[in-house]
Amino acid sequence: MKKQILIVFAALVSATTFGQTAANRKAQFNLEKSVAIQGYDPVSYFKQNKAVKGKKEISASYEGIIYQFSSVTNKEIFSKNPASFEPQYGGWCAYAMGSAGEKVEINPETFKIIDGKLYLFYNAFFNNTLKSWNKDENSLKAKADANWKKNIK
Repeated sequence: MKKQILIVFAALVSATTFGQTAANRKAQFNLEKSVAIQGYDPVSYFKQNKAVKGKKEISASYEGIIYQFSSVTNKEIFSKNPASFEPQYGGWCAYAMGSAGEKVEINPETFKIIDGKLYLFYNAFFNNTLKSWNKDENSLKAKADANWKKNIK
């Protein structure tokens, strides 16, 4: 009997923890109506080396976050390993996360792939933060990683 109670308790804790994780992700990620990357296809950054707008009718959800895809093939690729295609820092500007720990909007067409991970950047009003990031990438990346961990607890 004690073993059964322990199993039920563990299952309840797991369900609660995972539910909180998805809710926390939704609260922390850069989303528009629950959609990440302003509807751009996360797989296209890796497979085509460019930002391609996704389609509402070709979408998938991963831990509470909706992603849209430009093709069914890209959706299938994403579904096999979704975590590897998610943008870093919840889709907020990598430079701002590193320089000040701030959540700043991005231009989905300004990006960089580093060690197989997608980083997005603000680029408007003559301010392309990717250029600033490139000048001090290692330091900014370390700071951004630490700052993001504080947000996503």
